[in-house]
Amino acid sequence: MRRADRLFQIVQYLRGGRLVTAAMLAERLEVSERTIYRDIADLQATGTPIDGEAGVGYILRSGFDLPPLMFTRDEIVALVAGARMIKAWGGVTMARAAVEALVKIEAVLPEGERARVADTKVFAPPMEMSDDLRKLIDVAEVAIETRDVLSFAYRDEKGAATTRDVQPLGLWFWGKVWTLIAWCELRDDFRMFRLDRMAELMPAGRRYTPAPERSLAECLRQYEARDGKRE
Repeated sequence: MRRADRLFQIVQYLRGGRLVTAAMLAERLEVSERTIYRDIADLQATGTPIDGEAGVGYILRSGFDLPPLMFTRDEIVALVAGARMIKAWGGVTMARAAVEALVKIEAVLPEGERARVADTKVFAPPMEMSDDLRKLIDVAEVAIETRDVLSFAYRDEKGAATTRDVQPLGLWFWGKVWTLIAWCELRDDFRMFRLDRMAELMPAGRRYTPAPERSLAECLRQYEARDGKRE
């Protein structure tokens, strides 16, 4: 979780006049209590009216709230359509997060704008995606964020089987097929892998160090210079 997201979540947990301890925040946000102490101090320094102290707990003074979100009609349609697409075609965790995002967006919209969420007539019929494939999407997405090397068995379009260790860089959705863009350690080059041709996808137990020559930006630059090489 990015630090900015964590600070936002701390404020959310403190809303409603509840006394919340650093231990509770640390458990929910999966960080140390020392990190929470630093975050609280930084929030207080920026003017967030948080009372309390270490070992006792923290409370957000009444009268402080985040302003309501203001979206145009087109922005609401885009958000709702995007969330519905992810719910239909994304990973298990992605789909769950999309539903939660819609609930939160609707909850903080001004009263006059809330009806637009339900009134959006843009839908995404669910694809025939297995739960196993949805889980692969989640595993790949997390590995991209954490820079974990991924290991999997793979069959190319000709049926040839190989075992790959890759440095995951991005997920591409082509309308029917999800592919993983990665630096392949076997081929020592960029490759695209279809998730529906993978088996036994899991972290290899090590992380990679980013390098400009193996970055997503460099991969896209090379793909623009040629048609691309998809396995």
